[in-house]
Amino acid sequence: MTSPVMNSAAFSFRQVPVLLRGETEAVAPWTEAASPARVATWLAVTVLGSAAFGAAMGWWRAPEQALYTAVKLPLVLLLTALGNALLNAMLAPLLGVNIGLRQSLLAVLMSFTIAGAILGGVAPLLAFVIWNAPPLARSASAGTTHAFILLTIVAAIAFAGIAANVRLLRLLAHLGGGASVARRVLFAWLSANLFFGSQLAWVLRPFVGSPGLPVQFLRDEPLKGSFYEAVWFSLGRLFGS
Repeated sequence: MTSPVMNSAAFSFRQVPVLLRGETEAVAPWTEAASPARVATWLAVTVLGSAAFGAAMGWWRAPEQALYTAVKLPLVLLLTALGNALLNAMLAPLLGVNIGLRQSLLAVLMSFTIAGAILGGVAPLLAFVIWNAPPLARSASAGTTHAFILLTIVAAIAFAGIAANVRLLRLLAHLGGGASVARRVLFAWLSANLFFGSQLAWVLRPFVGSPGLPVQFLRDEPLKGSFYEAVWFSLGRLFGS
């Protein structure tokens, strides 16, 4: 005989496809009450999906880097979710959606669950790219390959984040009572995700690992530079400017 806890967890996992499809009528009540089993399911999907993606990210550099990144990427997502929930709870009322901290946190957790599921689905594709990339230790064009892999990862994470937030656009419209208000809140949330998440990821680098630098859990000077400088430099290196 299965326990009520196991039945509740199984039921919560069956609700994940409902969240991924963005079924507003079913999802909206979830922002009113925090079911422990449901929240645990959201966290599990976020952590497992991002950990799989992180392991694929770091494998090109070294197996140790794959392990480090599988630990750090879920940490980045969870810390970003917490920080954005606090910020979004302040921004949403100013933009016309009157939601509190609890509703904001639950909505953000739902969006990160979708992002985690997307990253978990993309992880095999990224692993295929990594597998076919020239090995870092023997690559004559390690810098160009590194830039390509880095930009591919950034594009995949950006797609997951945007798709996750856009999926909840109808939920924001339901909570705020209008599509225009929902779009304003969505834009603010995406901007906060980009700014806070990217800088947090920069502090917790390396995720892929740079050619010529040792495999480390954290860099010796984590606050030096910025995520945006690294992306710009990678673009220039990839396109030869």
